[in-house]
Amino acid sequence: MRRIALGLVALTLATSAALAQTPLTFADVDLDGNGELSFEELTAVWPDLSEEEFNRADVNMSGGLTPDELDALQPSTLPAPSDE
Repeated sequence: MRRIALGLVALTLATSAALAQTPLTFADVDLDGNGELSFEELTAVWPDLSEEEFNRADVNMSGGLTPDELDALQPSTLPAPSDE
């Protein structure tokens, strides 16, 4: 868990300036590559998101948001991963 937290801090610091210039994809934010965004992964790029909002969007109660759940929360926030 500490390793993930440190990675998120590094990601946030390293990409702060780049975020204004380059849009992130779902895959960019999904640091562990499991196909869902955890609350920690998502708040690294969406700091105003509350845990209550996140939990409401997690309709399958998996502890992470799928691309469809994320789209329902905030349409077009992050592009869904491509099937390539």
